[in-house]
Amino acid sequence: MGSNAPVACGVCEGKGLLTFKDGVWHDNPISIQILGICSALAVTNRLANALVMGGALVFVCAMSNLFVSFLRTVTPRRIRMIAEVAIIATFVIVFDQFLKAFYWEMSKQLGPYVGLIITNCIVMGRAEAFALQNRPVLSVVDGVANGLGYAAVLAVIGFIRELLGTGQVLGLTVLPPDWYTSNQVMILAPGAFFALGFVIAVSNMLKGPEPEENRP
Repeated sequence: MGSNAPVACGVCEGKGLLTFKDGVWHDNPISIQILGICSALAVTNRLANALVMGGALVFVCAMSNLFVSFLRTVTPRRIRMIAEVAIIATFVIVFDQFLKAFYWEMSKQLGPYVGLIITNCIVMGRAEAFALQNRPVLSVVDGVANGLGYAAVLAVIGFIRELLGTGQVLGLTVLPPDWYTSNQVMILAPGAFFALGFVIAVSNMLKGPEPEENRP
């Protein structure tokens, strides 16, 4: 006869949506875990740069999680980190070469930071902490979610810095120069710190205190 136990349903036995929410919001790699902030500070002087860098991380994180998960049962534990770095590097090179072939101007603006995704602790961390313990589909969901969480924060920072620093967004004038004086600090390094601090503060305010912080 049938069992009274609840049947898991949805993507990845009901874990897909939870994993997606964790990566994008509850455990956002930048605003909550404070990871990968070097690129968040370095490439966000323009919104376009931030969007491309975010897309790069979504691609690399999703594909590396997929292949690390596929190979998790056959990869010897003692060389797992070498294998993970090799997989990550492969997809970073693929994206970097694609960018150089089809978007050369953006490739020059991003400089070495696309290549440095190989050492990004977000990508390596998701491969080591999640993809090695989970099936491929769920691992892809985790990679996409964390990539999107990273990309969203970069996009917000890039929007703030470009708008206040130049009065423009994606090259379109939003704050006319006849009444707005561009704030050059926002497109320099200090502006990146100001914008990142603002985003983290707003994120923590919206997220609210952790459950244990509500206790008297």
